Amino acid sequence: MNRAAIVFAALLAVLAVLSLLAGRVWIAPFGDGPQNAALILAELRLPRAVLAVVIGAGLGAGGAAMQGYLRNPLADPGLFGIAPMAALGAVASFWVAPLLPAALAAWSLPVMALTGAALGMGGLALIAGRTTSDGAGGAGGGIALFTLAGLMLASLAGALTALAITLAPNPFALSEIVLWLNGALTDRSWREVGIAAPLTVAGIGVLALAAKSLDALTLGEDAARSLGVDPRRLLGLLVIGIGLTVGAGVAVAGIIGFVGLIVPHLVRPLTDRLPSSLILPSALAGACLVLAADSIVRVLPFVTELRLGIALSLIGAPFFGWLLVRMRRGRL
Repeated sequence: MNRAAIVFAALLAVLAVLSLLAGRVWIAPFGDGPQNAALILAELRLPRAVLAVVIGAGLGAGGAAMQGYLRNPLADPGLFGIAPMAALGAVASFWVAPLLPAALAAWSLPVMALTGAALGMGGLALIAGRTTSDGAGGAGGGIALFTLAGLMLASLAGALTALAITLAPNPFALSEIVLWLNGALTDRSWREVGIAAPLTVAGIGVLALAAKSLDALTLGEDAARSLGVDPRRLLGLLVIGIGLTVGAGVAVAGIIGFVGLIVPHLVRPLTDRLPSSLILPSALAGACLVLAADSIVRVLPFVTELRLGIALSLIGAPFFGWLLVRMRRGRL
């Protein structure tokens, strides 16, 4: 475990304790607390904290892998089609759920969101997977095609999502769609943890398999090929890994953006800057960021809880602008 991983693992332990104590009703670590403190911890705050860690870890690892593959510090996994496709699937569930039996309707949102993510993964693999393995266009052509395919899928999914919102079957569905798209961990339970955790762990594992190939890619496309990197296999690992990590998060919490963009920049100065050194620390740092943000939105003195996706966007947008300024000045 490198220095960055140790630092963020220690920070995560501290934030996890604070997350369990923080809320509209604060729980003192020692002394008297609310009468139902044990129930609040076990059924409300603990699953919410675990889910924040799981989602943040997946988004952080996905961001590090995406930036390593594209060799672009402004890359974010949410920009490349999988998250918008997962969101489209979730929005479609608000149309489908009323037609299903109650037992199935309860599972329609995560199932359809994961289906949307799978379709996004399949679309990327189908379009960008046609990279030339005989050297024509090189890996660089594959990277450009991957980027364009992802942006096309994101644009299409965004348009269809807007259409679904416009044609919402009733005001209640419209309200639920808009709130869900803003991303939140409110009222989440162990069921959502059970959905997201296995998929996210599997996704991070797949990204870890791609780490050494991503290291080789930093030397250039031709050098990576000469070292035995198979562009098709690398692309397949990234599509599957990012599809699992991002799709699982969207399926249970909605759109939570900018984590994959911000986190690698926080981690990179503490490492040797190779992708293989970034993935695990970025997962831990992503968990810290989402857990801290979720704790903050719970204690803000608003009538209704600020949505987590909005809070992270308020942080991420200025951070993105700062990165653009640094890039323009040649410091990135």
